[in-house]
Amino acid sequence: MIPAIFVFVYLGIVLYIGIFAFRKSTGREKAEEYFLASRSLGPFVFLLSLFGTNMTAFAILGSSGHAFNNGIVTFGLMASSSALIIPLSLLFIGTRIWALGKKYGFMTPVQMFRDRWECGNIGTVIFAVQAILLVPYIIIGVMGGGTTLNGISGGLVPYWLGGLIVAVVVMSYVFFGGMRGTAWVNTFQTILFLGFGAIAIGTIGYGMGGFDQVAQKMLASPALAPMLTRERVSPLFFVSYMFIPLSTMTFPHIGIFCLTAKKMAQFKKTVIFYPLCILSIFLPCVFLGVAANSVQDSPGIIAKQLARKELATKGARMLPAQRDELREKMAGDDVILLLLERYAPVWLAGLLGAGIMAAVMASDSQILALSTMFTEDVFAYYGGTAKFGEVAQVHYGRGFIVAITAFAYLVALKAPATIFDLATQYAFSGYSALFPLMIAALFWRGSTKWGALASTVWAIGSVILIGVFQSSMPAPAPGPPIIVWAVGGVDVIARTAGGTTVCGFMPVVPITIISAILMVVFSMATKKPSAETLTRYFSRA
Repeated sequence: MIPAIFVFVYLGIVLYIGIFAFRKSTGREKAEEYFLASRSLGPFVFLLSLFGTNMTAFAILGSSGHAFNNGIVTFGLMASSSALIIPLSLLFIGTRIWALGKKYGFMTPVQMFRDRWECGNIGTVIFAVQAILLVPYIIIGVMGGGTTLNGISGGLVPYWLGGLIVAVVVMSYVFFGGMRGTAWVNTFQTILFLGFGAIAIGTIGYGMGGFDQVAQKMLASPALAPMLTRERVSPLFFVSYMFIPLSTMTFPHIGIFCLTAKKMAQFKKTVIFYPLCILSIFLPCVFLGVAANSVQDSPGIIAKQLARKELATKGARMLPAQRDELREKMAGDDVILLLLERYAPVWLAGLLGAGIMAAVMASDSQILALSTMFTEDVFAYYGGTAKFGEVAQVHYGRGFIVAITAFAYLVALKAPATIFDLATQYAFSGYSALFPLMIAALFWRGSTKWGALASTVWAIGSVILIGVFQSSMPAPAPGPPIIVWAVGGVDVIARTAGGTTVCGFMPVVPITIISAILMVVFSMATKKPSAETLTRYFSRA
């Protein structure tokens, strides 16, 4: 329990930071202070909190788990494209969101959409879709917290209890501190996991005999050498990941965070340093995940290796339920925790565990974003604030925080998918499909509310379709996919061991392209917003 005690101390610190932020808030019952920290975050806090809120359990546990089963290619999939696309998105989209929010008082992206396209109830539809797609991301945070505490404590803290503790702590400091508390906690957490990430890779690498020796050992093994290549991922699947970072600026919590900056100039430093932060996170996590394949003295890791081998050799003859059970056993979401248990001293494992916990707890901003959207886009828009006052709006927002956290925890207890799969197949795909919505709102005069509605309905409909399809057709064993639909020798739709492909691409590619087409077709066929609105958004003045 010694490493777990370090983590509990860390949880107490972040809880204090949130409550301290509440005490330091100016006008704590004002909506703009609670939900946007009065648009006053400085450059240091803005950079680290923005980065921290985007680096969740997906980045730490998900990337190492994916690398454990797929190899070094994970770095190219996740880090390379993100390091290019996310900073460019912040530069060209984030700055415009900030400027419009500052000028017209927007507190959520939906408020901007409603004003830009002169739409009311369609804005509510957009809110509902964004909220539904954000829930899996919140669930990921709870899953990561439960996995981390369970692994750090050597199983003494069960998964359900670890997830509950993390959910309660996050809910508490978001409840009290609002955006200011969330930003301060994210800043502290980012410093923590950036620093401890470097310590972790050094400590574990030394314990394993040096990473050069590990790499040479893997290269000399016919079974492990493919882990250091891209051969486990097809070129089309690799290209598909270029679409995943498009989701960044359509995530409501990122859009709302862009509104908290004190000055637009703060985006410059963020754009410069963001790729370096991505490198410092993904490099150690991915490499540790890959290196874990060479470990032969950790019972937990050996069990995963055996489960993967059994699935590859016998999976085709197994029942779907048996294959799913093996996939759960071979999932590598906790592989870094197992490496810490094996190669780090007890006290250091506790410190590093706190650093990992810092990353997986970034669901705080998603919870606050949903609360902000609910109070602004539903409660305030339909007259709640005018009737009950701004203080009641903040109270309703806090009540929503409690409700959504409880819901995410209950779902996380039953979620069978790995952290990586849950994020890429549902949350990221849906938000990438909303990317044409954001581009059209900010840069295309001819876009209309009906184009926005068509794009939004398609985004949520396609994600639901993927879920229904994959539920009705269990994943096959590793090897040749199940061809569902082929035309002229081209495999249009196939069910693979890792998900679904459309013409060899991940579903996110056709979903996003069709979303853009729908936006263009419906906008060209329907009435444009008023000249006054277009002038406000697109005149050079």
